[in-house]
Amino acid sequence: MISGMAEQELVLVDKKALPDVFSKVLLAKSYLSRNMARNSTEACRMADISRSAFYKYKDSVYFYEDKDKRRVVTYSLWLSDDPGVLSKVLAKLSSYHVNVLTVNQNIPVDRVAVVTITFRTNGDAELELEAMHQGLLEIPGVVKAKRI
Repeated sequence: MISGMAEQELVLVDKKALPDVFSKVLLAKSYLSRNMARNSTEACRMADISRSAFYKYKDSVYFYEDKDKRRVVTYSLWLSDDPGVLSKVLAKLSSYHVNVLTVNQNIPVDRVAVVTITFRTNGDAELELEAMHQGLLEIPGVVKAKRI
């Protein structure tokens, strides 16, 4: 970086090449985000890292998510206002091992509710997405399914 510039520069480095402190910071952050630790003091103790090292690096160290392998997909579904339809949709998505990020449901109009579901796929899932789409349409009560 040129002296005097305040621009952020990111570097991708294999974890094995880094000092152990960075792995411990990531571990402590994971304990906090997963609610396995009540506070940073407990997370640092669990990760065997000093609080000063944690606070020094916590805003600079992140897990890398491979954007080529994991994608975020959003579906808009028109569901009949019958018990269990949304539950069956979520069970179908679960069978494809996706990670549901959000579910937004509108109040039914004419006994049909519009539901928007956003999820993250694992791996190259284009063919799996087509099968998933067909599977969603086969669920009784799914009036329409559209990938946004």
